[in-house]
Amino acid sequence: MQQYVIKRVALFFPTLVLATMLIFGLFWLVPGDAALLILGGGEDESANISLETLETLREDLGLNRPVYTQYGSWLWNVLQGDLGESIWYRTPVWDELGKRFVVTMELAILAMVMAFVVAVPLGVIAAVKQNTTADYASRTIALLGIAMPTFWLGLLVIYGLVFFFDWLPPLRYARVWQDPFTNLQQFIFPAMTLAFHDLAFTARVTRSSMLEVMREDYVRTARAKGLGEWVVLGRHALKNAILPVVTISGYQFGRLLGGVIIVESIFVVPGMGFFLIESIQHRDFVVLQAIVLLIASVVLILNLLIDLTYGLLDPRIRYS
Repeated sequence: MQQYVIKRVALFFPTLVLATMLIFGLFWLVPGDAALLILGGGEDESANISLETLETLREDLGLNRPVYTQYGSWLWNVLQGDLGESIWYRTPVWDELGKRFVVTMELAILAMVMAFVVAVPLGVIAAVKQNTTADYASRTIALLGIAMPTFWLGLLVIYGLVFFFDWLPPLRYARVWQDPFTNLQQFIFPAMTLAFHDLAFTARVTRSSMLEVMREDYVRTARAKGLGEWVVLGRHALKNAILPVVTISGYQFGRLLGGVIIVESIFVVPGMGFFLIESIQHRDFVVLQAIVLLIASVVLILNLLIDLTYGLLDPRIRYS
């Protein structure tokens, strides 16, 4: 187990460095000039800007240096916890991103927990009651969740709350440790919107994995020993069927960090979504790099934790 952990952690750091290279390089392939946007509001208005002024601003921003020099400087600052200064707002990126990241993580974690708590029992029931009404109902819910786009479901939720209940979630953001009730009102519906799509995949994977495991010899042996059905399902079947569920849950969490951008805009949640959209409009690549790097780091850390969890759930998973 120790060798497995060491190798997985050692693989994590080169992957993260490669991710930083891709993040930094891809933004330089995007057409446009941040200096032109700052001076004139857009590249179409560049005729009114003197070349001297433009070059001076590029020098101040460090945009006239070679790309590899800019990358090295940026990576060194990131390692020191400095994500840079916003080109458009001229403020430290982390000051604003730190507050919004907490909001986005709260929404994503709440949606993930809601999806997992509902999807696993739903998948287990569908597997145990195969080809019954409960199974058909579970598969129908899963198909609806997969087929319905998240942004469309979010709009339907907003429309339903206003049309049928004449109510909207509070627009003023309240921190969970300051006003838990208002925070729950603001987050419960966007979290449900995200969770409905994710629980569909998780329920389907749980059902398929449980059906496969329930046909194994050790499950029949557990029943032959006289163990109760729920003991057999929980201690023997579900424990061995949970690995694919853990895999899909980790994937869904990484997808959530990207999907919350649209949902945050629909439900006016002040997370990274608004910040990302504003940065795209202003071509503030410093902020964009910071947001993408933060999301990539969380996804890589999550994948590392999932791999380590594999080793705990199944001792057979080891490097040779």
